[in-house]
Amino acid sequence: MTSIRSELYQKIIELLVAARKDAGVTQTELGNRLGQRQTFVSKFELGERRLDVAEFIEIAREIGVDPCALMQEAEKD
Repeated sequence: MTSIRSELYQKIIELLVAARKDAGVTQTELGNRLGQRQTFVSKFELGERRLDVAEFIEIAREIGVDPCALMQEAEKD
C-alpha cells in the first residue's frame, strides 16, 4: 500500500480540507498564500498529488491549524 492510499494519510487530508473550509479559506486563496495555483491545492485534496511533510506543515500553518494537533487527531481513529 502506498502512503497516498493509507487510511492515516487520507484522514490527514480530510482533516486538512475540513480545517481549510472551517477557516473560510478557498482553494484559490490557499494556493496564493503558498505561491501556488489553485490546482496544486485541488490535486492534493483529491488525492492526485501526495504532500511531503514540509508541504503539510506549511499548508496547515497557512490555514491557521497546528500541524501536530491535526496529526494527533488523525491518529485517534
